[in-house]
Amino acid sequence: MSRSEVKVRFGGADDIPAVLAFWLVAAEGTDRHDSADKVVALVERDPEALLLAEDDGHLVGTLIAGWDGWRAHLYRLAVHPGHRRRGIATTLLAAAEERFAAFGAFRADAMVLDDNVPAHHAWSAAGYSRQPEWGRWVKPLPSSR
Repeated sequence: MSRSEVKVRFGGADDIPAVLAFWLVAAEGTDRHDSADKVVALVERDPEALLLAEDDGHLVGTLIAGWDGWRAHLYRLAVHPGHRRRGIATTLLAAAEERFAAFGAFRADAMVLDDNVPAHHAWSAAGYSRQPEWGRWVKPLPSSR
């Protein structure tokens, strides 16, 4: 597969079941609690945040390119295991970076699990580097349900 065969488009509500199923196969295991409601909220708030890569109509990659009006954030870069090392992640990142440039963003950050060593190589190859002087602090919030 060449990079030119992959098409990137924005995901919408109709794509959510396929995206959730895709993440079970292609995304790293985490403590996240994915739900259709949360992805619906994402695409309702920002209809261009969910990027989908397709090859011949089949979902082969995803990337959430979030813009909060201040910073550019990247989440859920996932490529189907059978389609890796074919430029899909590069194509998705280029689409996200183009989107961020249109907003005037000067930097993008990516959430990458420490244990996901294959992802470290992919992000490094794309020009991203770990920022050792900062750490991410988190606090689980009570469920709204």
